[in-house]
Amino acid sequence: MTKKWQINNKKNDEINNKIKELQEKYKLSKLLSTIMVNRGISKENAEIFLNPNRHNFHNPFEMPDMEKAVERILKAIDTKEKTIIYGDYDVDGITSTTILKKFLKDRGLECGYYIPNRLIEGYGLNKDSIEKIAKQGYTLIITVDCGITGNEEVKLAKELGIDTIVTDHHEPGEQLPQDAVAIVDCKRKDNQYQFRELCGAGVAFKICQALSIRLDLDEKEYLKYLDIACIGTISDIVPLVDENRVITKLGLKLVNCTKNIGLNVLLKLIGYNIVDSTAIAFGIAPRINACGRMGDAEVAIKLLLCDNYEEAEALAKKTQEYNMKRQTEEKTIYEEALLQIETEKKENQDAFVLKGENWHIGVMGIVSSKITEKYSKPSILIGFKDKETIGRGSRKKY
Repeated sequence: MTKKWQINNKKNDEINNKIKELQEKYKLSKLLSTIMVNRGISKENAEIFLNPNRHNFHNPFEMPDMEKAVERILKAIDTKEKTIIYGDYDVDGITSTTILKKFLKDRGLECGYYIPNRLIEGYGLNKDSIEKIAKQGYTLIITVDCGITGNEEVKLAKELGIDTIVTDHHEPGEQLPQDAVAIVDCKRKDNQYQFRELCGAGVAFKICQALSIRLDLDEKEYLKYLDIACIGTISDIVPLVDENRVITKLGLKLVNCTKNIGLNVLLKLIGYNIVDSTAIAFGIAPRINACGRMGDAEVAIKLLLCDNYEEAEALAKKTQEYNMKRQTEEKTIYEEALLQIETEKKENQDAFVLKGENWHIGVMGIVSSKITEKYSKPSILIGFKDKETIGRGSRKKY
């Protein structure tokens, strides 16, 4: 299908004046000024877009339930409560878990963590994992990058004597998890926070900022995690505006001189001398994501948490191996899917439903995206394992 560019030709005196104001104030070209105005950026908010700094972060206590979350975490710190961070297996979930675990460790609270297995458990909270956590004696769960739709799981946790703090950035369902102690998510309908596009790592970073303010800590105690927050932000493909832009701009500076041993080793292994957003999106992110896709997110989280160079080198090599395996699986499924479209003459269908034996569940989503991108049509890919009659799949809309 041929794609067409939609050009914004809307021009009037007001728009032309805004373009001219940007040109004059910031010494920008007309082209760049026009693009910025078309994206809703004017002289009033251009400074944070062009030159973001640490003073551009908003007050974290304006986020929903932040006060409640901070008070409950402070109680856990004071009593050395057995606390676990419940994350996700993608880059955003891994970086969110890393940020919060490291920050709380520095405050004297050694937290456990739980990352669900993508191939067995799938995304988010599940009742089996809650029961496991309860048996291990945890009395506080802090979710990162998940939990906003885990109503039944949060209820179960409460019944088992566990408090839950939900921190997430996804859209909530019809009802919030009412049994949670706090629900920090700017996609809530009652949200008053001025920016709602943070990723999970961004929300975790704001939790650390809020705790730092309450504990009267130096800014560097949370700002030092901007390198990890930056990786989560870029990888989750959230709009790079407002606080996301601040996180990314400042975070990239830290990534290039990172003190995180695992990240440092991974950068050297990949061979990047200068790290920019492209290096993160196409170099770092695929390797971290590959671990979760192959069912072993533990490798990625251990890499970012470890403080031993030899261990980090072994883990970084493992991410490389998983990424190569992911690429091989992806290539195989993609070629089989294209062949199926061709041989079954499906090119003119409005959408594709494709199936194959032993298609890897952790990779089908990538292939579905590539099929949708290639044909500009929705696609559903279903994989059947060992001739089973019920398959698992992934879909991408257009």
